[in-house]
Amino acid sequence: MDIKDISSEELRKLASSLKQQGITNDSVLNIMSTIQRHIFVEPALRGRAYDFDALPIGFNQTISSPYIVAKMTQLLIETESMENVLEIGTGCGYQACVLSNLFEHVTTIERIKPLYEKTSNLLKALNYKNISSIYGDGFEGCKSNAPYDAIIMTASPSVIPDELVSQLKPNGRMVLPLNINGSQKLYRIKNTKKGILKKEVDDVLFVPMLEGII
Repeated sequence: MDIKDISSEELRKLASSLKQQGITNDSVLNIMSTIQRHIFVEPALRGRAYDFDALPIGFNQTISSPYIVAKMTQLLIETESMENVLEIGTGCGYQACVLSNLFEHVTTIERIKPLYEKTSNLLKALNYKNISSIYGDGFEGCKSNAPYDAIIMTASPSVIPDELVSQLKPNGRMVLPLNINGSQKLYRIKNTKKGILKKEVDDVLFVPMLEGII
């Protein structure tokens, strides 16, 4: 039995485990049960693709665990304002594909050129037509596609980037891992008329968010 045959059964188990771990949104669970995670990991690691672990994808980057992807997605989505989302840190493209099933358009930014090229080619091959891949500095966001209903960050800055907040729509939301004194916390923020509302969610561990492109 090859990995494609295994994945259907493993995806069902994955969705069931996510539900047991507290993922309650049916849309998120349905999407996580259909996207084949093994496509986004290195061939040598595809036997571990449906484990509940983060895995290396090269370039000192990782694909987040299925639980973290589902958790951050569940925090990000709402019943309204599901048109335009920005992802900072494309990585292997797995999170972008999850988002593409929920939002009308996904803009995703990657600062590592070889990873950007590899993933953008994969997304094209998978025929995801509502994902725009950009090679650039995540701290700058993408003004040309702004404003955004939501922003998700898959790398950890030490402060909430003002430039990204400025690209949110009124009442737009952002989910990010924030590094505070060496300890990372997952936050959900909301861009309200009274300012930024910030809610701490959980302890997390992500690669640091770095400025510039390489």
